[in-house]
Amino acid sequence: MWEKFYPKEYIPSAYEIDFAAYYAAGYRGILFDVDNTLVPHGAPVTPQAEALFDRLRGIGFATCLISNNGEERVAPFAEAVGSPYLHKAGKPGKKGYRAALGKMGVSEGRALFVGDQIFTDIYGANRCGMYTILTEPIHPKEEIQIVLKRYLEKIVLFFYRRRKKQLRK
Repeated sequence: MWEKFYPKEYIPSAYEIDFAAYYAAGYRGILFDVDNTLVPHGAPVTPQAEALFDRLRGIGFATCLISNNGEERVAPFAEAVGSPYLHKAGKPGKKGYRAALGKMGVSEGRALFVGDQIFTDIYGANRCGMYTILTEPIHPKEEIQIVLKRYLEKIVLFFYRRRKKQLRK
């Protein structure tokens, strides 16, 4: 029942992912959520985020930021990290993910998605056939509608962890 919400991996931070290993495995594009995945909600770009995107370009990855926020939030961030972007993406709808893939010129089977929310980020990317990586939120301060979703996410994560544990046995 919950499997459609499960990420392929759950990693504490986008900054801890071994992107070179994914490139070696054949992945060529990465879609990123912005708020609470790369920076705290509403925060400007950080040197850490800029360095990450420089490193990804050096590896050979195409990138795209995909956010449900407006252009006034996403465009300055995208410009600072040097990545194309899609604002008001309508996550978890498939249309936004497909448009972002088109901007990168990468098929869903060769794309990673990195985000911090199960019901928007991960669910939508799973529906499009991407390899999904869930990260922990960077900062606990969030908008009320996200705070409420986090309670439901805890239920999904309980079953996700239980399933992972069963598969290891």
